[in-house]
Formats: sequence, C-alpha cells, structure tokens
Amino acid sequence: MRMELQRIVDRVAARVKRPALIEDRRQRVVVYSEHTGLIDGVRRSSILRRHTTPEVIAWAREIGIMEARQPVRTPACPDLDLLPRVCVPIRHQDLLLGFVWFIDAADGMTDDDISVVTEAMPDLSLALYRENLLGELTSQREAEATRTLLVESPEARREAVRSLLTDGVVARDGQVTALVAQLTVTRDDVLDDAARVALEHALVATRQWVGSRETLHLVRHDHGVLLLCGGRATGRAAAGDAAAHLDQALRAATRGLASVSRTVVGIGDDRPRLYDSVLSYQEAFQAARVGVQLPALGPVVPWADLGIYRLLSGVDARHLDVARVHPGLGGLLGDEAHQVLLETLEVYLDLAGNAHATAERLRLHRTTLYYRLQRVELLAGTDLKDGNERLCLHLALKLGRLTGRYQPGR
Repeated sequence: MRMELQRIVDRVAARVKRPALIEDRRQRVVVYSEHTGLIDGVRRSSILRRHTTPEVIAWAREIGIMEARQPVRTPACPDLDLLPRVCVPIRHQDLLLGFVWFIDAADGMTDDDISVVTEAMPDLSLALYRENLLGELTSQREAEATRTLLVESPEARREAVRSLLTDGVVARDGQVTALVAQLTVTRDDVLDDAARVALEHALVATRQWVGSRETLHLVRHDHGVLLLCGGRATGRAAAGDAAAHLDQALRAATRGLASVSRTVVGIGDDRPRLYDSVLSYQEAFQAARVGVQLPALGPVVPWADLGIYRLLSGVDARHLDVARVHPGLGGLLGDEAHQVLLETLEVYLDLAGNAHATAERLRLHRTTLYYRLQRVELLAGTDLKDGNERLCLHLALKLGRLTGRYQPGR
C-alpha cells in the first residue's frame, strides 16, 4: 500500500514541478516526494521526525484544514519558520483521511496546478484509505492488547501477552517496566486535543529511541503509558534513561501549549513478565501523581525512591487526613503564620531529631531552633521527646504535602 501511495505522490509532484508531502488526519507524515529547491524549517522537521509539531498542528487547525473540502491556501508564519502552502484535503466518501501539502512560495501554484492535484484525488484517497485501514487495524490491535495488560483480569492479561507475541509487536516476553507521563492541565484535569497529540508524539519519539519492538504505548484520558518490554531497555538504569528521554520529549512537544503547565514521568518497579505489567503500571501511575503534587521531587519520579509516599499515595484521603494522624498539627497546617515553624519541624524530623544537623541545614542559631520546636510543642499539644508523637507528626506533615494542605516554600 505504501508503495502505491509513493508512486502517486511522485507522479503528482513531477506534474506540478514542486515537492509534495502527505500526512494522515492526525498530521503524521505518511509519504513525501523528492525535495529540491526551497524548503522551510517545518518541512525539514516533518521529514526528519516523521510527524508535525503540536504548534504547527494547532496553527493549521485554526486555519480550518479539518473542515476543508476544497484546496486551501495557507499564509506564511515566520514564528514557526513556515512558508505559504497549498493544502489539499484527502477525503474518501467525505471521510477525512489526510492532506497533501505543497510549499507555495516564489512561483506560487497556479489554479491549473491545483487542478492536477484534485484530478489525482480518487486514486490518492483510495490508496490512503487502504493504508489507513491497515494501519488502524494494526494500531487498534496493539492498543487493545496494551490496554488489556493494564487491567486486573488474569486470563485477559494472558491472552493479551499471547496476542502481542504472536503478532510480533514485541520481540520477547520478559522483564517489563512501566513509565507513566502525567500532564498537568489548566482545565478539568482532561487533556484537550493538542495535549493528546503532544503526548502521543512524545511517547512515539521515545519508542523510536528505545526500539519499537521493545516498547508499547497507550494514551489514556489524562495520562500516557510507556511499557519497556523484555530487552535492553529494562533495568533501573535503562528505565531511568528512557524516562529522561520521555521527559525531554514531553517538554519539547508541549512547549507553547497554554493548556499544559507541567509534565511528570513516573517509573514503576521492574516485573519479571509482560503479564505483570499492571503492577509496574500502578506504581508508575502513583509515582507520577505524587510528582504532580510535590514539584520538589523533580520531573522524573521513580516509585522506588518515594519512601513514605509509597504508603500514603495508596491511602484514600477520605479515610486518612492530617487531623486524624495528629489532631494538634491539623489545626496548624494551611496557616501561613505557622509555616516557618512547620518547615523547621519537618527538617528536624527528616534528620532524625538531630538538633545540630537541623541548625546547620536551616542556618539557625541553636537557641532559635529550640525556641521554634518549643512553640510547635505548645501549639500542637505534643512532646517531641515521645517517639510515637514524632512518628505521627512526621506522617502528618508528609500527608499534608501530598494533599496540598502543607506547601513549604510558598
């Protein structure tokens, strides 16, 4: 199918004497003709990366290419390094399949040139329809099998593993590590179209970097999943490298998107088989959620490094709040007048009650430190010499961070 499309686009490009590029309806590059002469940064990037950036996608959709049924002349956009273009929508029985793009600079395309392209539409739309149908069936089978791996039905997971191995989607069964990409969005905690496209691009770019047969990916309603499967990509160091690559890809893909304020990648622990992917996924998902709540943890958050947050992240906040862990401390959280006292207490408890180390960390005189700790004891009705009290205070502070009631440094 791809060879048929290539022949058609080469023939059309030769007749109008300018290079052509075909994208599918998600604006992923399908085929392109030989490129000579004038070329801009967007065309160069599309050919090298095999997809269009989210900024260019948003720009094109604002112009109305998704609704177009006739050729559209699009203006230049210097900010995107994009020259004027002619965009010809490809439709099959009014179903949008993709677009043919021509750079329309210098000696612009004439109406006769555009007629040549539209005359080729029946052959082009049929070939792209067949290509899309084959590709969609393959990607849907892969996505469904990946989705099944992340549910808890044992028999369904076993069947998904068999399907992935039989179809050759993954090279082998074996060790698996899950990464979860969480995007912090500005409205309703739901990804809009531009954010979903950016997320998919970042996941695909990391799959290509790691190896397509050693990875699986899935975009869910509010996050993305990347599974590192049974190859050189597994193990803590390799998973860390893949997570760092995914983090960079997410930053690049979401740059300029007003709907996305932050991205976090969570890393689950290794598991011995594909069948166990759901366990690593659950850990990566929780790690990413904790990372969203606690920016100080950084953009990449391994489950293995979460400490007490491994426990707290799995507890329903309705059943465990700060006041239930330590009633005296519950009344102090959220009050800015007590923020310095709480930060001092947390450092003191983090350092196992070592007053000398705490004073050095906070650059305080020892007398000032003792004064603050005594104020905490008085206000919270506690005794820092009591080990159970210190444990409850420490847990309450960490839970306060996780629930947003305690936000030091603000």
